Amino acid sequence: MTAAPILPERQEWTVDDLGDLPPDLPYELVNGRLILPSPTALHQDLCVRLLLALEVNCPPEYLVSIDLSMRVDRRNEPRPDVVAIRREHADRSPVPVRDAVLAVEVLSPTSTFRDLYDKAKVYAHAGVPTYWVVDPLHGKMTITEYHLGPNGEYETIAHTDDVFVTERPWKVSVDLPALTTRRAGLATPGTD
Repeated sequence: MTAAPILPERQEWTVDDLGDLPPDLPYELVNGRLILPSPTALHQDLCVRLLLALEVNCPPEYLVSIDLSMRVDRRNEPRPDVVAIRREHADRSPVPVRDAVLAVEVLSPTSTFRDLYDKAKVYAHAGVPTYWVVDPLHGKMTITEYHLGPNGEYETIAHTDDVFVTERPWKVSVDLPALTTRRAGLATPGTD
């Protein structure tokens, strides 16, 4: 058995520094900060449910994926929880951010500020037209839908804890009460 690799010490990281990391390490780079996410099974289950909802009406020129690196600039290579991209880059990683039409982040106790503010600014600056933030941390799950406005910042389009229906990036419906019930059942031992 080999020893775990030791990461280089850096105050600020760039995409050029990522080559010094083990290739199988799941990392994000947001505003020069290296983030090593460790999502729970509940978090990943929700991401898969969102992916499935997005796939229902997904046009053939697009592809929906989870946990895919997107190259933004030298200080940013985020991994949205769910992302819709042009299919032509299905075999690339990281994907050029210009090919993303939607980024989705699912809040966790350790990512709330980063997802609501830091990543929102990174995605908006990069021109990702639609951004969803899913909040499963309270009694009822919510989705907030943002669309890139003419000033280059996100504007809130919708916020709901009911059935979420949108036309961006294509027609999508997400039954939030059903997802809230599913999550509660998964989180409670001995229930379905």
